[in-house]
Amino acid sequence: MSLILPFGDKHPAIAPDAFVAPNATVIGDTGIGARSSIWFGVVIRGDVNSIRIGSDTNIQDGSVVHVTRAKFATEIGSGVTIGHLALVHGCRLEDHCFVGMQATVMDGCVIESQGMLAAGALLTPGKRIAAGELWAGRPAKLMRRLDTDELRNITETAAHYARLGATYRAQLATAC
Repeated sequence: MSLILPFGDKHPAIAPDAFVAPNATVIGDTGIGARSSIWFGVVIRGDVNSIRIGSDTNIQDGSVVHVTRAKFATEIGSGVTIGHLALVHGCRLEDHCFVGMQATVMDGCVIESQGMLAAGALLTPGKRIAAGELWAGRPAKLMRRLDTDELRNITETAAHYARLGATYRAQLATAC
């Protein structure tokens, strides 16, 4: 069973058709939108500020989403993919962007719609990835513009994970 915990007087608000894996943790002032999927081992900790996650977003296995006290909430739009073992902290991820596996997004960063941060990249505080850009490296820097296949893949990946999350939610409902 997922660990869904209040923090103080703040309780997570999770859409009824979202999938939250049995060993995921969701704490405090956190909202999770319709058809979003929170995968195995994910920690979403809205304790000292708020976290908002739109619809059809997937946060993959082992990722951590947190906030910065009194300064940066975390806002994650709709149709966003956050790859396995990523760290997303006090930032804004706009609709239909992509954060690669083991990437780190630090305080005050913005990834615009259809922006992509490559696997393993470190986006240092306050950086902004514009729409259609690919950033990579540690620290991350602009590499190039995304092509049409890569842009389409962002949308297709989010749709795939929304369907997969629904399958898992249905399977778990019948297994209990």
